[in-house]
Amino acid sequence: MSESNGKQAVHTDGAPRPAGAYSQGVVAGGFLFTAGFGPQDPVTGAVPKGVGAQTAQVLRNVGAVLAARGLSPRDVVKVTAHLQHLRRDFAAYDAAYREFFEEPHPVRTTVGSDLMDILVEIDVVVLLPGPGPDLPG
Repeated sequence: MSESNGKQAVHTDGAPRPAGAYSQGVVAGGFLFTAGFGPQDPVTGAVPKGVGAQTAQVLRNVGAVLAARGLSPRDVVKVTAHLQHLRRDFAAYDAAYREFFEEPHPVRTTVGSDLMDILVEIDVVVLLPGPGPDLPG
């Protein structure tokens, strides 16, 4: 992990290397923010066919970044997902997503986007364990 201005970059060989000027994940302010991951296998670069298989690979990629910080999908509080074909693929994407996240599910935003030859891209926000703010309750 590299650190700058209170931010720590998270790097792992278990997720695809960045294709541009961004980190796989950044820890800041008590949260871990991941990059938006596509369905590329981190070793071979292969992309599976179909939105269900692509969603599963994307979530494995996200999970690798979480694991690099000792976290799991249970720690995720926010998911943003982009689907190339929102109406056509939502049900298959959601079925694969449910295999990764347990109740209580994180909050989620799912939108249609132009994804340059992939069907799904996902990023997450994770609340890091530790003392949190005192919330009214």
